[in-house]
Amino acid sequence: MSKFTVFSYTVLLGMVLTYAQNRQLQYDFYEAPQALLLNPGSRTPYKWHAGLPLLSNTALQAATSGVTVNDIFANDGLDFTTKVRDRVVNGLSQNDEFGASGQVELLYGGFRNANRPSDYYSFGIYGEGYVAQYWPKDLAILAFEGNANNIGRRFSLNHITTQGELVNVFHLGMNRKLNDKWTVGARAKLYSSVFEFKSRGNDGYFVTTLGENNILRNSVIADVSLQTSGIEGIFDSADGEPADLARLLVNRSLLGGNLGVGFDIGFTHKLGKSTFLTASLLDIGFISHSKDIENYTLRGAATNEGIEIILPEDLGDLTTEIWQELIDDLEQQLPFETNQDAYISLRPVKLYSSLRYNFGETKDKSKDCDCGTEVLERDTTFDYVNAVGAQFFMINRPRGPQTALTAFYQRRLGKVLAVKATYTADKFTLTNLGLGINLQAGPVNFYILADNLLGYQNIPDSNYASLQFGFNILSWNRN
Repeated sequence: MSKFTVFSYTVLLGMVLTYAQNRQLQYDFYEAPQALLLNPGSRTPYKWHAGLPLLSNTALQAATSGVTVNDIFANDGLDFTTKVRDRVVNGLSQNDEFGASGQVELLYGGFRNANRPSDYYSFGIYGEGYVAQYWPKDLAILAFEGNANNIGRRFSLNHITTQGELVNVFHLGMNRKLNDKWTVGARAKLYSSVFEFKSRGNDGYFVTTLGENNILRNSVIADVSLQTSGIEGIFDSADGEPADLARLLVNRSLLGGNLGVGFDIGFTHKLGKSTFLTASLLDIGFISHSKDIENYTLRGAATNEGIEIILPEDLGDLTTEIWQELIDDLEQQLPFETNQDAYISLRPVKLYSSLRYNFGETKDKSKDCDCGTEVLERDTTFDYVNAVGAQFFMINRPRGPQTALTAFYQRRLGKVLAVKATYTADKFTLTNLGLGINLQAGPVNFYILADNLLGYQNIPDSNYASLQFGFNILSWNRN
């Protein structure tokens, strides 16, 4: 497989997928221990927990901004080409995105320190993947309209922005309750990269102007690059036996690929009797890429007016050598090159925060302290029947921070059932209603979280969808 083909496949893959990693339904929904993964300083009303391997947490998300499948393919009587031109080519901006992401938890557990009950430790392994792509607006217009009617217009190469990866994460966290007001936590992470590609910070333009020897002159000034790690090895293994590819993926997932380190921090602060402030910073870290590197660059400046033909003398001398000379001249001016230079990629840092107000005293809290051994500890159990509040999310993205704001309501129905309803506004949709359900059947914990419920009425016309579920075995703190 040629280098250019790999480059093309990677860019095309990026144009199909992207990611939106806000998990507002899971954040501070601490009935399930996966809330610790979003805030290591979350409250921990457990003595220990164990996630069912491969089933403790599965999360899938899909998003598109600016246009939906229904906008293009709906049987609405409009011409298909017209819809593509108006709603996609001209309707989208270079800040619009498309796509999906996913996470699967391979192992997850935690336990309370018997000698220091204020400390809770957690550990595990999860794999996650995403692809991020911004719409290349100028290049889409050039491809759709051509340059004949765009004389003098500069088509920016800065619109080429794509990034994606598959990585396995090993983590170890500690959560500590300092006093009645403060709970803090931190989590160390070791990243094992399976593959990564990214093209960002590109510059340059393509422009067509009036020529001198011919009618038109085409000029390109480019500083475009694509960095890849692990892509070449995967393509090579894919050409062999399926077992070869499987061994490669497993080896890279288990610390046999490019490695990195990072950490999470977070806290929960009790502002008043029933008011809580929380915040966390996730994935502060990097991955060093030095194995199976293949980078592609297109740098330089080129100008041509095509082949100069003098009529009628040259009509009988249009040989292939003339065309090859033109191609060689362009490649010399604007070389497409590859290298194996190592590089470092920073993790997409995420910020969560929330302000929460609990109300409605639980029945257990009204009992005397000698009411029985089945009552959970007063300072670590679920101290609410109802809760309302707001959450804020921000993630570092190639074109600047991406944010979301969420309002939520939580309700506990005894010790068995907890429900969380959310309304979220972000760049993908302003009508995102979500619902999360946590069921506790003895020691078995099951949760399911779904976003943008209104979109399920017509999925092709939806800008966003998210589903998350998992199973855990829990042992609760006791008096």
